[in-house]
Amino acid sequence: MDYEGDPPPSFDPMKNMTKDVEVQGFNPGLMVLIVVGGLLLAFLVGNYLLYMYAQKTLPPKKKKPVSKKKLKRERLKQGVSAPGE
Repeated sequence: MDYEGDPPPSFDPMKNMTKDVEVQGFNPGLMVLIVVGGLLLAFLVGNYLLYMYAQKTLPPKKKKPVSKKKLKRERLKQGVSAPGE
């Protein structure tokens, strides 16, 4: 089995190279990863920007008024008698 001339196709390096060079396009998994990553990044950056904007523009939160019952209980805990008793 002498090979005079062209080598068999499995041993011809140039033919194998041309098969590998074919245009395959983008990897679909990579495209999904880029899209999902981009959306997640946009969501996080958007939330941060909204948070910063709200900190600058919204007034500070009002504290709830303490009820008279709670004030009386706190004074009794500290040992100060409530007025009128």
